Amino acid sequence: MNPVEQANHALQQVKDAGSGKSALELGWIEQIRISPPRAVFRLSLPGFAQEQRDRIVTEARETLLSIDGIDDVQIEIGQPPSQGGIGQAGHGQPAERQSIPGVRQVIAVSSGKGGVGKSTVAVNLACALAQTGLRVGLLDADIYGPNAPTMLGVADQTPEVQGSGDQQRIVPIETCGIAMVSMGLLIDDHQPVIWRGPMLNGIIRQFLYQAEWGERDVLVVDLPPGTGDAQLSLAQAVPMAGVVIVTTPQQVSLQDARRGLAMFRQMGIPVLGVVENMSAFIPPDRPDCRYALFGSGGGAQLASDYDVPLLAQIPMEMPVQEGGDTGRPIVINRSESASAAEFNGLADAVLKAVTQPA
Repeated sequence: MNPVEQANHALQQVKDAGSGKSALELGWIEQIRISPPRAVFRLSLPGFAQEQRDRIVTEARETLLSIDGIDDVQIEIGQPPSQGGIGQAGHGQPAERQSIPGVRQVIAVSSGKGGVGKSTVAVNLACALAQTGLRVGLLDADIYGPNAPTMLGVADQTPEVQGSGDQQRIVPIETCGIAMVSMGLLIDDHQPVIWRGPMLNGIIRQFLYQAEWGERDVLVVDLPPGTGDAQLSLAQAVPMAGVVIVTTPQQVSLQDARRGLAMFRQMGIPVLGVVENMSAFIPPDRPDCRYALFGSGGGAQLASDYDVPLLAQIPMEMPVQEGGDTGRPIVINRSESASAAEFNGLADAVLKAVTQPA
């Protein structure tokens, strides 16, 4: 029995908790490739099975690692398999992505790891787009670390919530020329969000479809770092014009950014380009000097490796941090700064990317 046959035989034991059928038989695990010491397979779970995701991943990984010669397992994310029926993927889950009424374009901002300034980029991108005259919304989908309310100076406000259940509607907070919804507006400052995947998926769909976005030219979505449930929920729920990948120049950030970029490509989401944040430090007393504290050229290399544009190189300036802490984004508060110029250039590049002919 060759390694692939061994893997197929062993994975028969990974089963759907509801039907008792194996994940292989259901088409949830597919495209198994063995190249010792590495095993790779594609995981394509329908919406109703997402709550089993962690268990299935763990069981499949442990099963493959038990095969002689395999010490590394990589998992690709695929599209959910068709379950038949008209417009259904099973158990009431939509088979096709559903547009948000009134919202013309959805643009996600993502990063492979935390601490690279993704939320700073998302907030300033949204504000820069609004300054061009567009009607802009910002969905802070970073459920576990919702920073947008602080960065926009509305952390003490609570959005109006009308109705209940499926009829519940959330009224976004209007600030800095944009409409914003965030988990940070609905919980206390020190209250942790301790949720598993299905609850996370539910709140993201609520923010997408039960918020009163009105007519919006662009909805910017600030995703949490990594390649987990929030990214999958958004990518499978709503059609997106594209995603912006945020990284810093250092290698450890680039490694994680590559994984995130590859995930979106596998899911058929256009990658608009790369933003290199913290590209160089500009001292407040020497505005003509730039110091590459985290190295240089990393963002350009990542963009070149994946044949996507380098959209912006955002420097480190004290007004960026000050604006984030005081609720006045730098594109509004210090429009003459080097960082503001890069954010405005980013907004122009993103608009060109999503409006150019196919």
